[in-house]
Amino acid sequence: MDEGSTSLLPDSLVYQIFLSLGPADVLAAGLVCRQWQAVSRDEFLWKEQFYRYYQVARDVPRHPAATSWYEEFQRLYDMVPCVEVQTLKEHTDQVLHLSFSHSGYQFASCSKDCTVKIWNNDLTISLLHSADMRPYNWSYTQFSQFNQDDSLLLASGVFLGPHNSSSGEIAVISLDSFALLSRVRNKPYDVFGCWLTETSLISGNLHRIGDITSCSVLWLNNAFQDVESENVNVVKRLFKIQNLNASTIRTVMVADCSRFDSPDLLLDAGDQATLPCRVFDLGGDSEDEEAEPSLHAPGRVKEGLRHMMDGILDGHAQLSDCALETRVAELLAQGRTKPPEPNTADARNKYLIFTTGCLTYSPHQIGIKQILPHQMTTAGPVLGEGRGSDAFFDALDHVIDVHGHIIGMGLSPDNSRDFVASGAEDRHGYIWDRHYNICLAKLRHEDVVNSVVFSPQEQELLLTASDDATIKAWRSPRTVRVLQAPRPRPRPFFSWFASHRR
Repeated sequence: MDEGSTSLLPDSLVYQIFLSLGPADVLAAGLVCRQWQAVSRDEFLWKEQFYRYYQVARDVPRHPAATSWYEEFQRLYDMVPCVEVQTLKEHTDQVLHLSFSHSGYQFASCSKDCTVKIWNNDLTISLLHSADMRPYNWSYTQFSQFNQDDSLLLASGVFLGPHNSSSGEIAVISLDSFALLSRVRNKPYDVFGCWLTETSLISGNLHRIGDITSCSVLWLNNAFQDVESENVNVVKRLFKIQNLNASTIRTVMVADCSRFDSPDLLLDAGDQATLPCRVFDLGGDSEDEEAEPSLHAPGRVKEGLRHMMDGILDGHAQLSDCALETRVAELLAQGRTKPPEPNTADARNKYLIFTTGCLTYSPHQIGIKQILPHQMTTAGPVLGEGRGSDAFFDALDHVIDVHGHIIGMGLSPDNSRDFVASGAEDRHGYIWDRHYNICLAKLRHEDVVNSVVFSPQEQELLLTASDDATIKAWRSPRTVRVLQAPRPRPRPFFSWFASHRR
């Protein structure tokens, strides 16, 4: 059909024909003439193409930020980082964790080869530094985090102590000189640790006080341990939190926010404020015990528990030891939650978030504890501050029961509101859309994918780490097209899409 000739088909019929075509064919047909191009951009046509191609439920509306169905289709197809652009093979064993700097210019990787590697994130990624932690009796590195101004790197790993006992350790590395500044013990090792301020970090310690009861002590540590004065604290205890049924605090992280954005997700603290919270000296071991009031022998454990249950049983048959301990664990877990602290004048409140539990060893709860401004420095008393003599443990502000085993947590950066990435044991990484709840891409590795991370400054760049000892960099089709375009003006999306099928 000539460009200037009259159309032989009305728009409605062309529209019906285009409905039977796939998106690539619609875009190709739109190159024929002006009439077909106009029909190929019809909003109702692309709404149908969108729901059909991505298999989205019809009751899910278009994303509130989208301006048209065509542009929304283009965004999900053209801006998802699904094109492998580089494979990094410098690690010699399983790669366990990846973390980006806040600027996005660097990232770090941890591995079973016991190294922490720091990379330069440019168009071509290159290795800047590799720190071998084996001389410090580490078994492997497992986690890293940049501080807020990207001047220091926190790296945690598994430390081999005497008699082959394994706990954790945290190392602080300068990103200017790549020098090792300090090392802090961390028990258990899956506390991981995290930054609280630019120069202070949180670590953990575990103390047994009974057969199935323990407490986790969280410490604030100065990143620079070599202070000039012996009167300057380099560590300070933040919280002492009771653990139940052999569960421990793990995966600690700090959230920076002015208020709870979703109070409906939190437990009703008002009802729990009236619950009794009694704590007994349940006995414990002497190993790793800190300077606290002496505890009774383990033989007093069940006696103390039965005294607590006297008012509850009230004539009923005596429970077995296992059932008794489980019932008391439930009551003590209720008492661990307290009403939230009144809001302070600090515009940026910080909250400690971690996994915990009360009925099983596996963590199935998320604990939240507000960190007050005076607690964000190592200055002041080292032990027992902020707790009266009648409060042996610090109560949590909120506990969220997830009703399932929690194996990891993460805080989403502001620019990742649309896409979510995950790794899996099926040798793939996955990219999901939050709004439409659909899988947008599968990213293949040769073994289990352990870590996935978006660039904080460029959502169209994703890194994946795997047990196959590689790190893969993935970019969006749009970015790849721009970088590879031989001409100043890259090909538009519709012509590129017409010649490529995912």
